[in-house]
Amino acid sequence: MADHDEDRGYLLDNRRKEAGVRFGALAEIFDPVTFRHVDRIGLRAGMRVWEVGAGGPSVPLGLAERVGPTGTVVATDIDASWTSGIAGGTIEVLTHDVVADPPPPGGFDLVHARLVLVHVPDRAEALRRMVGALRPGGWLLLEDADPALMPLICPDESGPEQRLANRLRNGFRELMVSRGADLAYGRTLPRVLREAGLADVQADAYFPITSPACSVLEASTVRHVRALLVEKGLATDEEIDRHLAAVETGKLDLATAPLISAWGRRV
Repeated sequence: MADHDEDRGYLLDNRRKEAGVRFGALAEIFDPVTFRHVDRIGLRAGMRVWEVGAGGPSVPLGLAERVGPTGTVVATDIDASWTSGIAGGTIEVLTHDVVADPPPPGGFDLVHARLVLVHVPDRAEALRRMVGALRPGGWLLLEDADPALMPLICPDESGPEQRLANRLRNGFRELMVSRGADLAYGRTLPRVLREAGLADVQADAYFPITSPACSVLEASTVRHVRALLVEKGLATDEEIDRHLAAVETGKLDLATAPLISAWGRRV
């Protein structure tokens, strides 16, 4: 997702060049998790899917493979620039705000949103619209981070580089909260889906603790918010340079926030 207000809204704006790097790293880390759940739900040829806050192209493309030429994948985002190139055939790409705009028409067998609602201040309204877009028997799959479950990017805080990484991560979390993010939202997903009237609700969590993609994600994220970290007094340029140099060595065991996936069916 993206935002066109520099002081409010989504922190990690799609218009920045770092967004493409972040999307690639997130795909490497989380796509296997997402598609494990999609396949468990039973997505198949001919179905209609709404991918909310699509961001990069990897999830819409994977969904399109599963629904085939007789199905439809509607990929939406406030800034759809990173998915516009895959539009055509099975995939429809729309510029769309899940809170302000009505759902795409037609009803859906699956609605999926990954790392979206945690950033949306009016997440209850977004959820209501997604549930309302489901066909009877359709599934809602929500996947959101819960940084409060594991606030450290270096859980093994074994030296000064790790301590600096964790301090910068805390600064990033402060920026997220200032933009309306709920850092404990992920854990609420099972209850939220039940309260929305969905049946057969289940959930699990995935916590990547070390991978090359985690390092790529961290470097691109820090570069993305660098100016704000300095402006708000959360870090100095020297500290950020030192942290990026440590990340690039590959010797830091960098984690990401746990991703909680929850799914339920409209009766």
